[in-house]
Amino acid sequence: MVEALPPPEDMPEEILRTEIITEARSPIDGKLLSAAEYAELIASLQLDSPPEPMVSSDIKYLLFLLRLRSQIRLILPFLDFSF
Repeated sequence: MVEALPPPEDMPEEILRTEIITEARSPIDGKLLSAAEYAELIASLQLDSPPEPMVSSDIKYLLFLLRLRSQIRLILPFLDFSF
């Protein structure tokens, strides 16, 4: 029964959850960073991310029509949309 208990040097999870993390590792090269350096690096990486791809208005309109058609088919399944 005693073997099932964790070793006395293990810190309880409740204490570990309240611990404030003061250093981190860089996601790029794994170097140790302070909390401020890590925050700056993450902010710069988010700024360097590519912008969302632009979709033309014609494609947006076609997608709208396809969604509308699928909703109409749910309500009126006997209509024939094959054209």
